[in-house]
Amino acid sequence: MTLIMAAAALTAGAVALVAYLLWPTWVARPAGAPNRLPVSVGGTLFNVPTTAIRRKIQRHSGPQERVDLNFVFPSLEPPDAPKHVSADTVEEKVQPIDRIFVSISAHHDALAPDLRVRTIYPRYLAPASTPVDDALTMRTFREGSPYANEDLFSAAAPALNARCSRDGLTPGMCLSERRIDGADLTFRFPRSWLSQWRDVANAIDRLTMQMQGPKGW
Repeated sequence: MTLIMAAAALTAGAVALVAYLLWPTWVARPAGAPNRLPVSVGGTLFNVPTTAIRRKIQRHSGPQERVDLNFVFPSLEPPDAPKHVSADTVEEKVQPIDRIFVSISAHHDALAPDLRVRTIYPRYLAPASTPVDDALTMRTFREGSPYANEDLFSAAAPALNARCSRDGLTPGMCLSERRIDGADLTFRFPRSWLSQWRDVANAIDRLTMQMQGPKGW
């Protein structure tokens, strides 16, 4: 009996030693959201910052019909978490818009943005153009047209075509569109930013390049 008890004690000690040596020293932690997500819109691959996506339901990889994003201008970084608005702060002075908004959507073979500028808009534009500076020009849409109360701003270098509403009860906003394969990118920004339109045009180019997925995905 003594020998059996000694053997059992030795076996238990050996098992305990092996268990101690093999026991993992790492601690499992919940996985956080990735910094960027690969998404497919209109069969075209994009690599978008997760925190830039405006709608929670769109924060997943894979095929999507549309993705809505926003970036801080001029840094083009994804925004921080939105601040909570309380009854004490709701009446505070409205802060100026510092975001450039981007929507990526499948175009389903609709007319390309550059063709719309060349073939559709001229039908509704006033004949005269107004120079804004040495490279940017403005043409007004005629009253009674589908684009009444809007103006078209154009420049060649850097390239920019933006259809902008006029200031009224709310500040005027501009739309500028780009097409990448099966998707259209629509950029929205305040009309007041046209005072630095070269920075805006370069920002649109940078965001377009940064969000394109690597070739061969």
